Amino acid sequence: MDKIIDYTSPQSARPRTALRVYQIAFKTILAKEIHRFIRIWMQTLLPPVITMSLYFVIFGALIGSRIGPMDGYNYMEFIAPGLIMMAVITNSYQNVVSSFFGAKFQRHVEEVLVAPIPNSVILLGFMAGGMVRGLIVGLLVTVIALLFTRLGVHNLAVMISVVVLTSALFSLAGFLNALFAKTFDDITIVPTFVLTPLTYLGGVFYSISLLPEFWQYASLLNPILYMVNAFRYGILGSSDIGLLPAFALIIGFTVVLFSLSLYLLNRGVGIRS
Repeated sequence: MDKIIDYTSPQSARPRTALRVYQIAFKTILAKEIHRFIRIWMQTLLPPVITMSLYFVIFGALIGSRIGPMDGYNYMEFIAPGLIMMAVITNSYQNVVSSFFGAKFQRHVEEVLVAPIPNSVILLGFMAGGMVRGLIVGLLVTVIALLFTRLGVHNLAVMISVVVLTSALFSLAGFLNALFAKTFDDITIVPTFVLTPLTYLGGVFYSISLLPEFWQYASLLNPILYMVNAFRYGILGSSDIGLLPAFALIIGFTVVLFSLSLYLLNRGVGIRS
């Protein structure tokens, strides 16, 4: 027999019941997101692994031997943290933007929005799904990197916290893109013209100390530079950026994007016609 909730019970029981419902809703959205990208793993997990393998072969093994050491490390070691972070950023973003826009396009996002759960739970579910994909791809790229070079762990706490926060940040960025997108072309504009240039100019393949002074200061306007260097510090112990400003920027952007996403979702921006 189904359990009947007695709403005449003490008020203290109601928050516990609501919390249980929210937990189930969050886990359901997360499970759906994970099942979605696992089911099409040849489109979601395999391509970034192949792409990053080519980066290691071309930039690391072939070109890296001619470039020589970078900040006291061989070139393969230097670019490995940046390539791992690039994979995490790209896949966290792509998972959420494609999933949520697909839900909008197929008109089944309304079923989620009319459910008796807060929009914050919905947002957290999609964000967590993007994070899981980004972190899985990051782990796979790390395994690939270990086939080409030897990586240590200088500071485990910094390494894990940076990659998790960065994954959350770009999952939220993908959610915002999906909210405003009206066509499939709209979900490719930001990755192509914003995300990719910022990533390549974010210190993945070089140290900003090699740049002229003007461009060193200009590079400080690129938020991805802080994420890549903080993650590189966690692995190698080397960074062009201080940890405090890096964490302040990552956490600050994450809070801002979460608040903005929740506000727009509550207002129905991009959803209500």
